Amino acid sequence: MFVIVVGGGKVGYFLARELIGSGHEVALMERDRDRAAQITEQIGSIVIAHDGCEGKYLGEAGANRADIVTAVTGDDEDNLVICQMAKHHFNVPRTIARVNNPKNAALFKHLGVDEIVSPTRMILGSIEADIPVHELLILAALGGGELELVEAQLREGSPAIGMLAGSLELPDGCSVFAAIRDGRAISVRSDTQLREGDRVIGIGRAECEGELYKILLGEEPETAD
Repeated sequence: MFVIVVGGGKVGYFLARELIGSGHEVALMERDRDRAAQITEQIGSIVIAHDGCEGKYLGEAGANRADIVTAVTGDDEDNLVICQMAKHHFNVPRTIARVNNPKNAALFKHLGVDEIVSPTRMILGSIEADIPVHELLILAALGGGELELVEAQLREGSPAIGMLAGSLELPDGCSVFAAIRDGRAISVRSDTQLREGDRVIGIGRAECEGELYKILLGEEPETAD
């Protein structure tokens, strides 16, 4: 498999090194010439000292025959441009983007990036798993980012407390299928009555997050100004 990695920071460097070690063909693009030279000394001549945001250089790196282009720079805008160019100009079958600001994830999905990786959201999820907070927790992105596995802890004031799961007016394409109650997992059926303290597990389309939040927690999620 031929993979183009754009971004020669620590993420790109270690990703390229691991891919090479697994026997894949790799091209690593890094626009900073000093950094590119440093990486070349460590992993060889696979490094291309040009900007992956420019179609000319992405083409020279072999995008027309790449199986995957992954953009892992520290700039979300650059990562989106790279993936868009790879997908629409070079017909790359699969694009993967690093998303530094989780609020940009929906835009990346909407514009057709095949898979997104959000280190911020992953770390936040790990923290919130240990320190429950009054909000909808994204456990994982599924189906190339189209679906999300979510958890909501029902605390005092939640409109879902006391309701039968089957009576929840969930958005189309969303469902609640399990809950953690008194330290053990239970299956949620239509006749399951939800209780205060339940950690409800559901799955749904990413764009339904706000509706799920309101149904299960009774308030609108906070948004940035």
